[in-house]
Amino acid sequence: MASSKRPGGERKDLVLQLATCHLPLFCAVCFGCGVAGQPHPPRVERPEAVTDLAMMQKGPAFVLSFTPPRRAVDGQRLTKPLEIELFRAITNPGEKAPASLAAAAPWTTVPADDLARHTSGDKAVLSERLSDSELAQYQGATITFALRGLTFGFRHRRLDSELSNLARGMLLDVSGPVEDLQIKTTENALELSWTAPERSLSGRPLSDLAGYRVYRSQTGKPGTFQVRRETISAAYSDSDFAFDHTYFYKVCARFRRAAQVAESEDSAVVEITPHDTFPPAAPKNVSGLFSADAVQLVWTANTEPDLAGYNVYRREGEAAWRKLNSDPLRTPTFEDRTVQPGHQYLYRVTAVDLAHNESAPSEETAVETGN
Repeated sequence: MASSKRPGGERKDLVLQLATCHLPLFCAVCFGCGVAGQPHPPRVERPEAVTDLAMMQKGPAFVLSFTPPRRAVDGQRLTKPLEIELFRAITNPGEKAPASLAAAAPWTTVPADDLARHTSGDKAVLSERLSDSELAQYQGATITFALRGLTFGFRHRRLDSELSNLARGMLLDVSGPVEDLQIKTTENALELSWTAPERSLSGRPLSDLAGYRVYRSQTGKPGTFQVRRETISAAYSDSDFAFDHTYFYKVCARFRRAAQVAESEDSAVVEITPHDTFPPAAPKNVSGLFSADAVQLVWTANTEPDLAGYNVYRREGEAAWRKLNSDPLRTPTFEDRTVQPGHQYLYRVTAVDLAHNESAPSEETAVETGN
């Protein structure tokens, strides 16, 4: 049976074949402006090296501080989690400390989450505690630390930074924490005292004790304590305070051998809110004079900076003392117009401060009124 075709069918088949043959070219022409160029290789986020590693012995631990790298060696910001590998070398007394730890195996690794928890602002602070056996074995040894940052790239490939600068120090036989920190409020200062340590962590008598460091905070939160003073005695007087404000204090012992400095662990934190319970001094030189139907009193002005004023008391014979003013007097003078002629009155004056503390009374002064 012969096939039949509609008029124009052969032409449509030819057009369809041509369109099919040139479809790639058609797509390139129509969509070429949206096709990206050559694909770029994934960015290599190798961290910059740490250059400010520092260390401090705090009791049986070494506290390491440094600025974690925020950029890669290409100068762009790191976007991948940063881990830290720590390196440590212990050199016995008399031996030469290593000039580099590049060939050493990592001592420990700090995962990215742990590093974030120990970072505040631009600084990371890590505390690496020595075991009791290490503390006893390595007294006087030099301990050297270094670190490097690392990220993981394509297919979990390690991307290590260069090794940091070296931080080293001698392990000193420091004491345990300072104990029995006491704070007493006085009118002009907060008086701190504590028990001086007598033995080191190894049980030996102390030999390198150089003094103490006093810290203070207004919130008591970690990282808010500031050094107030270093002192060689087991006491400190802090005159820079305000009544009715809360303060937190802690103290540590400091040890020194040659240029090496170490500290004990901190004492327990002590909180104090001092209150003003200290009255002014009693007024002095109170004198009285009867004139024009009134007794005129005058006395020497007090000099306390928190003085609120004065109270005047009067009695006659064996009667009880009666306060004559309702509000504290602002000036050291008073006029009593409630007297009667032909009487003898006794007067005394007290001073009052802004915290409502009232002084002891002044000496009594007697005034006779004329007839």
